[in-house]
Amino acid sequence: MTNSRIPGHIAFELDARAEQTPDDQIITFENDSLPDEVLTYGDIVINGRKIANELKKCGITKGDTFALLMRNHPEFIYALYAATMTGAILLPIDPRTKGDRLRYVLLNSKSKGIIFSSEFMQNVEDVLDSLRDIKTVGVSYKNGPDEPLSKKYPNLNEILSGPEIAPPDTRSEALDIPIEIIYTSGTTGDPKGVILKGARLAPFAQIGRMVWQYTAEDKLYTGLSLTHGNAQAVTMMPSLLLGVPSVFSRKFTKKRLWDICRRYGCTSFSLLGGMMMGIYGESPRPDDADNPVRLVLSAGTPYTIWEKFESRFGLKIHEWYGAIEGGFAHNPPGVGPVRSFGKPLEGVMEMRIVGENDAECPTGKTGEIVCRTVSQKTEVEYLGKQEASAKKTVGGWLRTGDMGHKDENDWFYFDYRKGGGLRRSGDFIQPEQIESVIVEHPDVDDLCAYGVPSASGAPGESDIVVALLPMNGVTIDVQSVFQLCRSKLDGNSVPSYLQVVKAIPKSASEKNLDRLLQANFHADSDAVFRSDDFS
Repeated sequence: MTNSRIPGHIAFELDARAEQTPDDQIITFENDSLPDEVLTYGDIVINGRKIANELKKCGITKGDTFALLMRNHPEFIYALYAATMTGAILLPIDPRTKGDRLRYVLLNSKSKGIIFSSEFMQNVEDVLDSLRDIKTVGVSYKNGPDEPLSKKYPNLNEILSGPEIAPPDTRSEALDIPIEIIYTSGTTGDPKGVILKGARLAPFAQIGRMVWQYTAEDKLYTGLSLTHGNAQAVTMMPSLLLGVPSVFSRKFTKKRLWDICRRYGCTSFSLLGGMMMGIYGESPRPDDADNPVRLVLSAGTPYTIWEKFESRFGLKIHEWYGAIEGGFAHNPPGVGPVRSFGKPLEGVMEMRIVGENDAECPTGKTGEIVCRTVSQKTEVEYLGKQEASAKKTVGGWLRTGDMGHKDENDWFYFDYRKGGGLRRSGDFIQPEQIESVIVEHPDVDDLCAYGVPSASGAPGESDIVVALLPMNGVTIDVQSVFQLCRSKLDGNSVPSYLQVVKAIPKSASEKNLDRLLQANFHADSDAVFRSDDFS
């Protein structure tokens, strides 16, 4: 190991940690019924160098892209270390990606290699058959001791259990080069690859200390995918660089969430607001508030359950707003009003609500949320999309595509996604308000409210659909769901249709992919029920 250090350079920062406290157990990957995977700083450096060596064998060097497709596992952190050491570019892919979408991401990113877990071997093989130039760097076998091994690929388990590898003679020392490509969730179409440079990662640790106010007594948790910026920014980087222990699940689990937090003593966890609705929808238990969590870091808390959630589970919500392209605002517990996502960091970020011709909107009026960093050029680089990159920051402001407003005290509020607001009979409908009512129905495990073009043909108008995932072994009492809606919702918010589904499609950030539900919606389906038929 080495005691060299370049501040803000992830590989060098981790080298220094491994030199000083190699045996500190910093990250735990809990695997439900399988044994935990516990990482020390020494583990990260030793295994990161082994992956760097495999990249070199495959001809993947500075500026080359390699993909990683797996759930949350230690190999992600090893691969990130290897990327920052060699100057290669890590492409983390949502592990649920397959078929044409996986092929698109690999081709669009010009990936030269891929690391994946055996869980998704078939999905990868289906694509690699037509992408002969992409080399398999290694396959990690993760599904248990009896899993059959394929001899076709390098076995990453064997590589990582092999002898230590010396650091390379030459290594990347630059902070201004691309180090990751993270694709947007694609909730409205094909995803765009956002290029992140090396200097982008380390500041997340300072946000952890100054904004989230993590301390040495904290233990962080998330079930969000490391392929999404949230898990990296809010949990992984603060944990690694501040020395605050953390726990990751393979994937988000609302049913085991509180048991995990109790077992590991987690004091804080991170999620997206849509996930909060699912957690709150679980049947209340007498010990709901008997947990070690003091703080939930949430982006998009449904305002209808904000205070109920805090009270039921005995914690506080620290609301925030941001995107992989940039922008940041937050609302600390007890400081700003419920529903507001906060204010930008004073002296660091500026934020405005603008309408036509970029005129600033008056208090209470909805417009687009735009922001920029103080004393720094606002830039977004979408891979291979110069026009889209320039359009995103036209006029020197980041165009978020989110619609919102601010109040008389300059607190900001999110209203709806640009082009995605639901309007019915002239009223704008908030899907989360509908969801917050139906989620309490005992037959419903998960749900998603969305719009389809109105049967009336009125321009810009929507009929409201709520997709419902039943509890295991339960047949949803559709009539009682409609009755619940009529008793608690305004007339225009009562769904036009209920759609019973086998799954709610999600992005890597656990956002509901309503466009996929829309694509599969047919009003005459046996699984779709009209409000008019249950009046």
